[in-house]
Amino acid sequence: MQYLWYALVALLAYTLVAPLTKLATQEIPSDTVAFVTNGMLAVSALALVIATDRPVASALTHEHAPYMYAAGICLTVGIIAYYRALAAGPVSVVVPIFGLFLVASSVVGIAFLDETLTARKIAGVALALVAVFLTTFEG
Repeated sequence: MQYLWYALVALLAYTLVAPLTKLATQEIPSDTVAFVTNGMLAVSALALVIATDRPVASALTHEHAPYMYAAGICLTVGIIAYYRALAAGPVSVVVPIFGLFLVASSVVGIAFLDETLTARKIAGVALALVAVFLTTFEG
């Protein structure tokens, strides 16, 4: 259950990313903010890999490496687009739309990774869509 603590730490830390990015991009170009913040991530991840003696060279040619590379491409496109959206629009609209990745990822997991579809998951996806609609559209 250690993953729950990691998830909570991630939640707390990531909660501040959008507001801080919005403040930074008021005066600094979004691509520069993306480079610096994600550069900090890359350096930190490298430090963890070195400190924990994780294999890197063998991972680059592992049979599952194409998934890693595809994830990197998706992450790059997604984060740059997210930062540009935050620079251009309100946090209260951008974040809920971006947050739909939770729903989309769940659907992909169910459709392509043989994860179980339950009534509870269907309700969760529906409620997430309602939440995004209510927080994104004014009127």
